Amino acid sequence: MKKNIGYVTLNPSTARWLQNNLPEGELRQGIRDLLTQACSTLMVELEDTETPFPEETGLHCEALWIDEKSRRVVRDGVEIALTPKEFDILAFLARNRGEVFTKEQIYRAVWDGTYLLDDSNIMAFIRKIRKKIEPNPDAPLYVLTIWGIGYKFNDQI
Repeated sequence: MKKNIGYVTLNPSTARWLQNNLPEGELRQGIRDLLTQACSTLMVELEDTETPFPEETGLHCEALWIDEKSRRVVRDGVEIALTPKEFDILAFLARNRGEVFTKEQIYRAVWDGTYLLDDSNIMAFIRKIRKKIEPNPDAPLYVLTIWGIGYKFNDQI
């Protein structure tokens, strides 16, 4: 990402006012260094703390954001690349948070056509999704297995 750098000349009276009125921190220390001539230039970078998606435009669960309109998934501010089917499965489960679905129900919701009676297909997709979105895929936080039935998106977080 290209960064633009701008320079601002700071007169001593403004610098003293800033030093006296800023809370303790790096900026106040930087102003102090300017006044004591420990340095002659101070660079300030604006930290981008905005979330990748406004909450109202997507599904939010802890550190995970799912935006169905743009088909993007972000966890802890980092975008996660999912295949179209992985995204469809994740979005379907998240949209129906807390509801348990069999593998057949997930298949029918996401694929066009007849169910192929192949449970390993859905299991493989769930495993791939977990590897990408879960902090610890072996102890999933988001996509949970309901033994003997199927899967659900966690509604307790």
